[in-house]
Amino acid sequence: MRFVGSRALFLALALGGSFAVAAPALAAPFDFVPAPQTDLNRLYRIDRFTGEISSCQYGLQEGTIGVTLCFGSGEGAGPQGPGEYGLVASKHEREGGVFRVNFRTGEMSICYVFDEKVVCTPQASPAAAAPASSATAATPSARPGTGASPQRP
Repeated sequence: MRFVGSRALFLALALGGSFAVAAPALAAPFDFVPAPQTDLNRLYRIDRFTGEISSCQYGLQEGTIGVTLCFGSGEGAGPQGPGEYGLVASKHEREGGVFRVNFRTGEMSICYVFDEKVVCTPQASPAAAAPASSATAATPSARPGTGASPQRP
């Protein structure tokens, strides 16, 4: 194993800066984030290049030590436009969903498990900042607490 690492270092030095250009292509294509809900053992997975999301969690099954329950991509959770995607969990201890973010465009959506599929709201971006004197700048577009991700009471 040590020989392989030395060989890779030698190749990198021999190729000069061209190895550094190829390094991002070797990066892992997935990121993982747990749901912030403290009594939920769910983990979300995102493809960093396509934005596609899935999720898995532990489940009990009689006669076994348990099973891994996985939820594929449903409405809005499939591949998105080109971007650099990631997942961000809120700090809300009763929130079962996560935010999908596009680091290139700043767009976000909320993703959660619904009917045994991961679903996401449409990608959105905060509107350009309006002048403080504008009446619409202080008016929220939706009532607080009416987000798409259902929260437990």
